[in-house]
Amino acid sequence: MPRGAALCGSCGAIFRAEGAPLELVFGDETRVPVVDAMTIGRAAGNTIQLGDPSVSRYHARIFVGGGLPELEDAGSSYGTWLDEREVTAPTPLRDGSRIQLGDAELRVEARRSDAAAGRTVVVPAGATLVVSATGAGDPVPVPAVVPSRPRIRDGWALKRLDAREGPRRYVLRDLRRGTFVRMSDDDASLFDLLDGERSLHDLVAEATARVGPNGGARIAALLADLGERGLLEGVEEPERAETRTLLGRLFRPRTLSVRWAGGVFEQVYRRGGFLLFTRPALVSFAAVAVSGAGAFAYLVAQRYGTPFVVAKRVGVGGLVFLLGRFLVVLLHELAHGLTVVSFGRRVPRAGLKLVLIFPYAFVDTSEAWFEPRRRRLAISAAGPASDLVVGGTAALGAAALAAGTIRDVLFQVALAAYIGAFFNLNPLLERDGYHMLVDLLQQPGLRRKSQRWLLGSLRGHGEGDGDSSVLATYAAAGLVWSVLMALFTIVISRRYYHALVLLAPRAIVWTLLGLLYLLVLVPIVVVIYGAVTARPREPADHVDVAV
Repeated sequence: MPRGAALCGSCGAIFRAEGAPLELVFGDETRVPVVDAMTIGRAAGNTIQLGDPSVSRYHARIFVGGGLPELEDAGSSYGTWLDEREVTAPTPLRDGSRIQLGDAELRVEARRSDAAAGRTVVVPAGATLVVSATGAGDPVPVPAVVPSRPRIRDGWALKRLDAREGPRRYVLRDLRRGTFVRMSDDDASLFDLLDGERSLHDLVAEATARVGPNGGARIAALLADLGERGLLEGVEEPERAETRTLLGRLFRPRTLSVRWAGGVFEQVYRRGGFLLFTRPALVSFAAVAVSGAGAFAYLVAQRYGTPFVVAKRVGVGGLVFLLGRFLVVLLHELAHGLTVVSFGRRVPRAGLKLVLIFPYAFVDTSEAWFEPRRRRLAISAAGPASDLVVGGTAALGAAALAAGTIRDVLFQVALAAYIGAFFNLNPLLERDGYHMLVDLLQQPGLRRKSQRWLLGSLRGHGEGDGDSSVLATYAAAGLVWSVLMALFTIVISRRYYHALVLLAPRAIVWTLLGLLYLLVLVPIVVVIYGAVTARPREPADHVDVAV
């Protein structure tokens, strides 16, 4: 929770009534602020009088106890229900609650400006909404679909972010595939029309009335994009052509995932993981990361420790390096998962991926796209920060110890951690550094746009779409980062080459160094290959995929 927050953005719980005034919302959208004690019933003496015969004369009371509004039953005939649970004792109200009094229903909502973020609207698979997609509603069974009347299929979630997020502040998630689409206010308004009640002709007319003369083109583009993603009822997502090139097959990841990992992260967080997010812990991590980087530079300068060598054995050292790298990756992903949980979100799945011959763990942090930019940056930065802390801890330990097996092991762990940090912060790959850069520049789809800009520049077809200065800066930053990583690897290899060839055949030494060089060159090859082989395509101007 942000310091001084009035209510929880996830569950709606109220912490400071004066900072989050609640309102009772009736079926006709009449709003009554909850500013003092009030009674609800059919009799004329109530603060709120309801004419429904199923409501008792004095049905329920709302009072402000300790500054927080609470609801209690006043001895009604049919009982008072809050969020489908009968109220048998004073129960706190929260943003998003529903009060059932007989057949009458009231909503409880916190007062929000249009610039503020909205609550997430979730439509689970097998249900849809019958009210505005940007408001609240109840899931109901899906009726028969009429092909000529477009309908958004069930299984999605829509979130309006704060106005500071930029023009595309609506985030639509496909709950089946886990993909995300960013939309503008106008497109969210048009999305609201796709309820299966309007024909194509009516959609065009309504879109024109809402967004102006280009409304017909906008609704057509929206339908085309949603159809491509399989989000329209009765329209299947086009199957992607299987990659035919050898390079494409090599870089295609193989994934093994599990969906019970979210509960594991929550248990770890509750049983002590939350301590990692306290201010003393964060200050300590920063000190270790900075001092550890200096210690590692000292080790390299003094040739203390040798890459892939433990106890003067290259085979043992290589195995220790791989095990250290796997440990670093596990801690990296654990940091991502715990940070997601610390913000009240769940980890949908986690597992293993295999790219080329390199296995690595992964954690699905896609829930971060429903959070403000500051939190998204924290979730993305948690992984590289973990790499730097682990590397710093190992480097400090190696610098403090005398020559021996333990110092060799710690040096391998530090080397594995720093290589991982370089790799994950490289903006050319869709890893942590890229996601952080996207949020800092507020440029969704930055990598795709940059590849199209680079392709247009190489082919002499102009600079492509988007802000060319931003795209050129991104491309240059990615290449500079790759060059820095290459220099880091070259320095390591030249510094220790002569020591390595004294312990192992040159073929083994060059194999190990070749693996390091491959890690360095992969990002550059992927970007250039993707730009050169990309097919020209005019993108829709209103959606960007943010995965």
